[in-house]
Amino acid sequence: MLPWTRASRTPRARRALAALLLAVAAAATPTAAAAAATPTAATATSRGWNEYSCKPSAAHPRPVVLVHGTFGNSIDNWLVLAPYLVNRGYCVYSLDYGQLPGVPLFNGLGPVDKSAGQLSSFVDTVLAATGADKADLVGHSQGGMMPNYYLKFLGGAAKVNAMIGLAPDNHGTTLLGLTKLLPYFPGAEDLLNANTPGLADQVAGSPFITKLNSLPDTVPGVHYTVIATRYDEVVTPYRTQFLDGADVRNVLLQDLCPVDLSEHVAIGTVDRVAYHEVANALDPAHATRTTCASAVG
Repeated sequence: MLPWTRASRTPRARRALAALLLAVAAAATPTAAAAAATPTAATATSRGWNEYSCKPSAAHPRPVVLVHGTFGNSIDNWLVLAPYLVNRGYCVYSLDYGQLPGVPLFNGLGPVDKSAGQLSSFVDTVLAATGADKADLVGHSQGGMMPNYYLKFLGGAAKVNAMIGLAPDNHGTTLLGLTKLLPYFPGAEDLLNANTPGLADQVAGSPFITKLNSLPDTVPGVHYTVIATRYDEVVTPYRTQFLDGADVRNVLLQDLCPVDLSEHVAIGTVDRVAYHEVANALDPAHATRTTCASAVG
């Protein structure tokens, strides 16, 4: 799907998208009457997403772990990308991380270093289930940045082949930028009145970001891709998302498709031009040129 206009940034479109995301998130804890009709993790499993009996093929020998962003969860962030990858023959998994006590649906709000520990445990589970030696990680927003802590400080580099970030806040952002996520998630604004260390950790110059960037951007042995959009209103300036290193591909979406006007949320949740670049990063030996036409591929 290609957002040909920036309608998603209008109040009406924001409310529509927010309502959609809330409806999907609510499906994660359905009532008994609605359980059979809602897109829960169980139905995702039945479609091959989070299917622990999946065995990676020779063509795609590594499982793909999807890491959601702030306020997201393992379902709503990946309703487009997970099937996109499953249909291409990948074993695909997604996790919930960064939960706060008493806060349902909205994740990615706990301390980011603790979230990285949750990711570490999840990757171990996926590798044990699939029999693979390494996984590939694809993350959106905080989910594209947090795994770097896992790679740098928790031994994740030995278990990860590729790290692909969609609009990751690798060097932090401003609190004002993070608050711009709120219109997409009804009720999330109330959380700002609570203790949300996951937000504080992402602010540029925070102790967490300072520690994260006290080491080089990349770890040897991991292949990095960063996919950014110039219309990102959350992680700004957008070029702070890019990494420095010998094995890094930094991609600006508009260099591939000038008329793609996706902003921070869209690049991670619906943009198939970006997803084509994800597929290229997962299988560089069979990469094909990413253009505007990739939106219908």
